[in-house]
Parts: sequence; C-alpha cells; structure tokens
Amino acid sequence: MVSIICTLRDHTDELSGCAFSPSLLATCSADKTLRVYNTADFSELPFSPLSGHGYGVHCCCFSSCGSFLLSCSTDGSVIVWSSGTGEVVAVLQHPSRSPLRVCALALDSSLVLAGACDGTVALWDFPSKTLRRCSSVSEASVVACCFSPCGQFVVTGCTNGDLKLWDVDISLLHAEKDAHDLGVTCCSAAPQLEVACIMTLLHTLTSHSAPVLSCAFSSDGDLVFHSVIHTLHVSAALPSPCRYVTAVALSPTKPWIATGSMDRTVNVQTVCQGRKLPGHSRLLVADWSEQDVQTWLREEGLEELVGNFKANNIDGPELSYLNKETAAELGIVYSTHTQSQANWDSVFFVWIYCLILKHDKPKFDSMI
Repeated sequence: MVSIICTLRDHTDELSGCAFSPSLLATCSADKTLRVYNTADFSELPFSPLSGHGYGVHCCCFSSCGSFLLSCSTDGSVIVWSSGTGEVVAVLQHPSRSPLRVCALALDSSLVLAGACDGTVALWDFPSKTLRRCSSVSEASVVACCFSPCGQFVVTGCTNGDLKLWDVDISLLHAEKDAHDLGVTCCSAAPQLEVACIMTLLHTLTSHSAPVLSCAFSSDGDLVFHSVIHTLHVSAALPSPCRYVTAVALSPTKPWIATGSMDRTVNVQTVCQGRKLPGHSRLLVADWSEQDVQTWLREEGLEELVGNFKANNIDGPELSYLNKETAAELGIVYSTHTQSQANWDSVFFVWIYCLILKHDKPKFDSMI
C-alpha cells in the first residue's frame, strides 16, 4: 500500500526528473532550475532553487556519498553542484554542445556519463572533471544510460528502441537488443545483480495503458518502479496526478517514492511493507495451489475476492499472468462502499506484481 506524505508545488514548468540522496530530494524541470529539499521535513533548502542552465533541465542525480548533485540540460552541459552549499563545482560541456537528455554517475563516483541528442555519449573522469571520451552509439537520440553496479559496463538506450551494453570505455559493444518498438525512455541497473554478457528478457510487465517514461529499482533490487502517463506503477497503479508522470525516484534509506509530473508537482509517497506468509515464502508464485492463492488473499485483506478466485480455479501459474483484462473476463471485480474501482486496481495489482518479483527473483548467468 502507498500513501502520499507531501506534495511539492514549487516548479513553474513540467517536472523532468527527481533523485534522492540519504538526506535530500532533488527535482529538475523545464523551468531551467533544480530544487533541493531536506527529507527530514521536505522544506526547501536556503540555496534552492539552483539556476545555472540556459535551457530546461532533463535529468539529475546524486553521487553515492550524497555530496554532489549532477544535472544535464538542453544547453549541452552537465553541471556538478555541491549538495551542501548549492555552489557550482564544475561545468562539463559536451564537445559538440549537443542537447543532453540524461546523465549518470558511477557508483564509486569515478566517471560521469551523459547521453546526447546527436546519438553520442560523453564520458568524463569525475575527480579531474576532464573529458575521457565522446563516442557515437546510435543514429538516434540517447535518452537513457546507466552504469553497472561494478562500474565495468555501461548501458545506453535510444529513441529508436536500441538497448546496448558497452564496456566502460564505450569502445566495445558486448550486447545489443531491439528492446522497445517506440523507443527506450529510461533504464536502470539493479544494485546487487551482476551484468551478464548475454542479455535475455526476464519479464514483460504489461499493465500500463500508455507510454512508460521512467523506471527505477528499489535499493534492495527486489521491486521495479516505473512511471507512465497519468499513473505511477509499483508494477501497478498508484494515486494519479492530473497529467503525465514523467519521473520516479526511490529513497536509498527510507520506503519513499518521489514522482514528478507535467502538472508541475512532486508527490512523495511512502510504501508500507507487505507481510510474508510463512507457509508460502519458500515457494515460487508459480508453485502455489488454488488454496495457497485463497489463503494469500485472506491474509492481505482481499477476502471479497476469494469466491471469484475459487470459482475460476485461479492457482499460482494463472495468478502470475493475471491482468485487468483477464480478470474482467473472469468476472473478478472488486468494489465496496469504501474502495473505488481505481483503488481495487491499485491494491490488487500492486500485490500481484510485488509477489511475483519478490518470490520469483531472476537469476543471471555468471559472466564469462
């Protein structure tokens, strides 16, 4: 279950990104600014907003230590800010001044990566703030990039749908996938998983009804969060803002999700922890019997669904593939005087996908 802690309404244009450090929340916007908040009470810091970009800011991220905040913009620059004072530490300029759509910092803060609209990615040495390489990786705009947790690999995603795995020098292409028909918009590496040389599709999450714009892993790697037009999904739908949800970030220290929207607001939401069922925690969802599914529904307060699930003989394998459309075909509808249909979608599909991800964790092949 998810509940909103606060709504921040300080930006004057559409939100494009947000990021957490252990003690701060940063947001960036098409209004050319970044805003920084203290997560103790979500008050804006005295030096906020940060103004230094000439055009809209597309992406922001913190260093792992939390001391630095990075942002990139249509003006072709990555600005490194001190998260303690708001001062500009360095300005990293793309060699051709191509608009930058995404930036990322290696976990050990050794390298900075930025993707540009001309199909190149620029790589800087972070300690010296010097350009290490600028490489062409696609004929389309690079709008997604991330480092592997080990720092030895880089993933890039482009508007033509390509997802590519490179060595850290972006000189050797290890793998390439034609990932999405309408283009890649975001990518994120799970913090505790090794990157395999052979990329295989693990899950396709299909409960969205509109383009997916952003994604992130929880700090333990167990959950995938992704934003979409009108809704944020914890692989399901949460309370909706008025316009597109364009950014999502997770706190590394607290069960919080921050979402940014085209309605200029940022919602900070808390995720309540689900309860493990002793009798099922050792089983994959696909191994659940019909009785296991019914027991789980009762434990999670979804008693009114038990009859429909029983009548339709829903066991673990069928539960794994259940979505709103198939549920409607089976006559599984949940509505009471206290819960709307939207809330039913939220409650039911959050638990469905969280369970699948928690119980059926993917295992990657060892690297050769």
